[in-house]
Amino acid sequence: MFTGIVAEVGEIRRVEETEGGRRLTIAADEVLSDVADGASIAVNGACLTVEEFDDDSFEVFLAAETVAKTYLGEIEEGDVVNLERALRADARLDGHFVQGHVDTTTEVVDVREVGEDWEYEFAVPEAFGQYIVDKGSVALDGISLTVAEKGEDTFTVAIIPTTRRVTNLSEKEPGDPVHLEVDVLAKYADELLAERR
Repeated sequence: MFTGIVAEVGEIRRVEETEGGRRLTIAADEVLSDVADGASIAVNGACLTVEEFDDDSFEVFLAAETVAKTYLGEIEEGDVVNLERALRADARLDGHFVQGHVDTTTEVVDVREVGEDWEYEFAVPEAFGQYIVDKGSVALDGISLTVAEKGEDTFTVAIIPTTRRVTNLSEKEPGDPVHLEVDVLAKYADELLAERR
């Protein structure tokens, strides 16, 4: 379980293709402060398991399922990724409950500067529109965000300068992919209502 509050942006140091998937070595700092083998780290919102680590990097393996459901199969050396350690039971929940289970990918439609802030517009993926609501929570590349406005085919989020600076959003342009995890509470509510229908 995560909060969607990104601890730092890491850089892909090495990509190794294997028969069973893909192995990434990611340069990092903060998320390594108390890391151990088997620890969970969200990489652009996808919960991955640390297999090896040293003072300034860690290694994860992407199974075929992860490659199929995310765009981590397309990521290359030098790309930057959002990183967050798993939530401790005694920690403050500043974002919202994020499972680290990417539901789907979507893409950036538009990026607009509005005064000192930014508006990012994203496509509404097919079959996920009912989970995206005005003022509801979404995780985009692992960032806990509030939907500012939902249209028929797109939704927007407002980004303050700090969020843009400390995440990979500053690198995103129209057409770029992002991971989407909708609010798990919305999925549970939908399931319960479907059973009553």
